[in-house]
Amino acid sequence: MLTSNSVVTPKTRTSIDDNNSETINTDLSSTEETPETTTTTTTTTTNIPLDSSETTSNIAEESHETATNIPEESHETATNISEESHETNANISEESHETATKSQDQKDSTSTVFGDNPGNLPDEDAIKNMLAQKQEGVSIANEGAGSNNDQKITENEKEAQRAQVSEENQKGEEENNMAQDENAITNANASENQEEGTGGGQQSLDVQGSKNINDDEANVQQLREDKGEVIEKDQKEMVQDEGGETEKPKVEKNKRRKSSKEMKKEWSTQADESHGEKKRQKEADTELQDLKWSLCNVTAGADYIPCLDNEKYLKTSHRKHYEHRERHCPEDAPTCLVPIPPNYKVRIQWPSSRDKIWYHNIPHTLLADVKGHQNWVKMTGEFLTFPGGGTQFIHGALHYIDFLQQAEPSIAWGKHTRVILDVGCGVGSFGGFLFERDVIAMSFAPKDEHEAQVQFALERGIPAISAVMGTQRLQFPSNVFDLVHCARCRVPWHEDGGMLLLELNRVLRPGGFFVWCATPVYQTIEEDAEIWKQMTALTKSMCWELVTIKKDELNKVGAAFYRKPTSNECLEQREQNQPPMCKDDDDPNAAWYIPLQACMHKLPVGKDERGARWPEPWPLRQQKAPYWFDKQASQDFAADNERWINIVDELSNIGVTWSNVRNIMDMRATYGGFAAALKDLPVWVFNVVNIDAADTLPIIYERGFIGMYHDWCESFSTYPRTYDLLHADHLFSNVKNRCNLVPVIAEVDRILRPEGNLIVRDEPNVIGEVGVLLKSLHWEVTSTIHEGVLCGKKGKWRPNS
Repeated sequence: MLTSNSVVTPKTRTSIDDNNSETINTDLSSTEETPETTTTTTTTTTNIPLDSSETTSNIAEESHETATNIPEESHETATNISEESHETNANISEESHETATKSQDQKDSTSTVFGDNPGNLPDEDAIKNMLAQKQEGVSIANEGAGSNNDQKITENEKEAQRAQVSEENQKGEEENNMAQDENAITNANASENQEEGTGGGQQSLDVQGSKNINDDEANVQQLREDKGEVIEKDQKEMVQDEGGETEKPKVEKNKRRKSSKEMKKEWSTQADESHGEKKRQKEADTELQDLKWSLCNVTAGADYIPCLDNEKYLKTSHRKHYEHRERHCPEDAPTCLVPIPPNYKVRIQWPSSRDKIWYHNIPHTLLADVKGHQNWVKMTGEFLTFPGGGTQFIHGALHYIDFLQQAEPSIAWGKHTRVILDVGCGVGSFGGFLFERDVIAMSFAPKDEHEAQVQFALERGIPAISAVMGTQRLQFPSNVFDLVHCARCRVPWHEDGGMLLLELNRVLRPGGFFVWCATPVYQTIEEDAEIWKQMTALTKSMCWELVTIKKDELNKVGAAFYRKPTSNECLEQREQNQPPMCKDDDDPNAAWYIPLQACMHKLPVGKDERGARWPEPWPLRQQKAPYWFDKQASQDFAADNERWINIVDELSNIGVTWSNVRNIMDMRATYGGFAAALKDLPVWVFNVVNIDAADTLPIIYERGFIGMYHDWCESFSTYPRTYDLLHADHLFSNVKNRCNLVPVIAEVDRILRPEGNLIVRDEPNVIGEVGVLLKSLHWEVTSTIHEGVLCGKKGKWRPNS
């Protein structure tokens, strides 16, 4: 784009003055009003001598260029007007001859420029303005005549006249001209584009013009009424007023080739904007730094889980279907900090943590008193110890795990069976010892059914969440678990039309096993016998196959092995449609606050349909793209794997000590590449797929990893201080579009252990905001903003401590 200080080329000048065919001495923007087209700007010559019209025309032409930048640069324009007008006058004499020669060729142009008007109004606007001029009276006609007389001034006379025009009149004329017509500025720009060969976007010009026709009539009329006052106003005020009226043409501005002067102006404006943004960011940072944190004043104290300890809801909740154990988040996400237990110590490293934890980290002994005889947990000095037992495996989980495979060899722990769901997990010993068989268990149990049971599991380094089978779907996709296990899990599978067992059917992979180790399987008392009878009828109606029933002689328990079908043949041949099939529009993968229904979904049968085939044996499945991926998706999958391998190699350089890390959460997982890159370390990764992101959780399970859906505008269903490392890849920039960042950071502080690390990969401004919040929490923060990475290390600071 040209500025008023730029050298005007003959082509440019011709496009601007395309109606001066009667006089070859006509200047770049000399006044010419024909009977066919009368301009709206003749009033601008009222306070200027006739002999100054040539100069003011020049200024008007150049100010047209400046006016184009007014929406973003009005203040710069005001500053540079005086400086640029002298250079403009110097350039005009060199180019006037070429301009005059080409002006004849432009006589029939559709973008005629008139007299003192820098706006280059199109013909239709000129006609409207002509009608408006007639209403203003004879004075305008006289001024128009004066404008026509300017064409007869010789070139030498023009030079003399330029020297005589005062700088003040130049400024006044320029400012009045700049505000004449927004749409005219746009049309002139388009005309310049055509002449300079830039291509110009005539289509955009037409659209812009059509949008602003009505606005032009009103604006031009208002300018006429104000003209006398405008000339007498302070120059600065005039520029500000006109700057506000020339916003719309900035769309066309970006389509023109830019001169060096223009680029300089734009950089200056961008610098101003950047300065303003930095100022706003600084104010925001100051506000965050001044944030006053407080401790959560709740009954749960150091074990507070906001969405499970909602005291307001618990007072009125129903309990028949365990509604009181489901998620009920507070209306306003908490911004308080959970206290740290007195004498808290850095956790014991894995694998020693599987057998013992510090008592002061979870100072609860009730479970040791109640379940100590079943070898759940015992109190031993300053430790809580875990012999590895459970209600159904008093003599140890490892023996029980081997018993299950002996009973049904096709389970094939760690090869055919990799990802399992453990319902009612207790303290997590079953899942903890499955690591020795290359199996990872997604374990869950209700909060406080047994005191701190899930908290014990996580402190031991075993994956677990607080959840319940109640009235809503589990937060997992369909057809993902290789096996579902229940050992005395106290779930009434046979009630409510089998609704809870049907939920297991939803998440169990076709061909996968449901292992039920409970008293109805191996006892014959009346209550157990009735439950077994109902379970038999229910599983048969679901087309589940009872593969075998085996008894563990050491533990004196028995287990029933059911297998889910791999086709719809049995379901289609049932005499009674009970349980009924789900409606076709019922998405089996929808799992975020979805009510349970007593129905079954059709099984996937297409060879390229997810769930129709069993995954590759472990560990091949972790690196192989899912079979239902096309070529492009497979390439993206491989690239994602490679990316995360490189990233993990760099984590040690930014403060992560892997010997202190066991429990990891990827807060915004995609394909599970971060978890796959850590496969050789003694860690596990809980993958969280955000509810507003693409549904990639089935892919994560297909690879042999675990995870669930979640919305980080709410609290996560885990105890405080349960993760050693949190990884957030562009999480905060995504979340802050939907909710306040402060409670999200408070949640991060809640679930991360003291001495734990938060790794953030995000946009620099977001990293800066997160860094300020973490520092307000007295975290140790290191960041490399130019790489978009931040590493924060949590301490033990609490308010008023």
